[in-house]
Amino acid sequence: MNRRFIDWIWNIRGSLALVPGQSSDDAFRRLDPLFQEAGTSHERSADTLTFRKKGQAAQDKMSVFDAGVLQVRKDAAGSVLHYRLKSRALLFCFLAPLLFLAFAQATVMIGQWEKASAQSSEKKPDKKKKDVALPQHPIDAFLGAPAPEKPKADKDKKSEDEDKPSPKAAYVFAALFATLYVVGRILEARLVKSLFRRKLLGV
Repeated sequence: MNRRFIDWIWNIRGSLALVPGQSSDDAFRRLDPLFQEAGTSHERSADTLTFRKKGQAAQDKMSVFDAGVLQVRKDAAGSVLHYRLKSRALLFCFLAPLLFLAFAQATVMIGQWEKASAQSSEKKPDKKKKDVALPQHPIDAFLGAPAPEKPKADKDKKSEDEDKPSPKAAYVFAALFATLYVVGRILEARLVKSLFRRKLLGV
């Protein structure tokens, strides 16, 4: 299986046309401040720059990325900067919903198993648990007081339903992380392209 079919999950790829006449040396010189942040190491070979980040600070404008490759290629239209950036944060946000969905499914299965166990136990007669009318004091009977009520099974059943594990929280977290992934995937791709463009133009 070609890894490229799945590595789009945590990789952001893009390209940006350089200013006409701008060399790769000038492009990387303008981009260099981005790779001088704490926790960032980089190396350049010809028209390719490779970087890695470890323990990057939140103030780093590229803190969401952990590694990447930038390469300047020439084509008919001129020089173009191509980049591929890796992000473990994106990978985590992609996998987290799957994990919470697994928790939700496990919760549903446990609930079904407990329900089946409860139903099977209800089918078995239990003489000790039969509802028995509570004795009434002779004086209460003489005064016309109503007889004590039998225990209500509905209250017990309601209490049991409230105690059952619910998958709702797991579904909420799965939806939350799925939203974070989609928004982050789109937003980070736009932000980093805008960042590279500003640096290349010297803005």
